Amino acid sequence: MGTLGWSEILVIFVLALVIFGPRKLPELGRSLGKGISEFKRASNDLRRTWEQEVESEQREIQEEFQGLESEVRSVARDSLEDQAEEKVAETK
Repeated sequence: MGTLGWSEILVIFVLALVIFGPRKLPELGRSLGKGISEFKRASNDLRRTWEQEVESEQREIQEEFQGLESEVRSVARDSLEDQAEEKVAETK
């Protein structure tokens, strides 16, 4: 389903005018406009919240990864030191 052209919009407007009458139509238009603006506001809030949560999770994962990286480096360094000490002890 594509976008609405001018002819389709005109047909919808005429039908709304016939169905609701000229007095009720401005009120319906205002209500529709308010509803659309509330929907946009809620969509933007949801998108903002989603982005904040994703960024927060990314930071947590990155911090955890950095902690694990530091731990692996420490264990590797300790292991190399132990191996070096064993080699020195073997040569004595």
